[in-house]
Amino acid sequence: MIAVTQLNGKQYWINPHQIEAIEKNPDVTLIMLSGKRVIIREKPEELIESIVAYRRQIGAFKNEE
Repeated sequence: MIAVTQLNGKQYWINPHQIEAIEKNPDVTLIMLSGKRVIIREKPEELIESIVAYRRQIGAFKNEE
């Protein structure tokens, strides 16, 4: 799970494997596989770094080489 922050400052955790797309217009919006949209404070670059760190932590990259 990775931490994200809503625009109101509330922090919560999401499963990055459920993210289908990331939009920036101008707020960053996560589009989940369920169709739900989540608007967050993090920049796309920060979010991607969090996802990569999470995948390293769970050893996901071993399967992708």
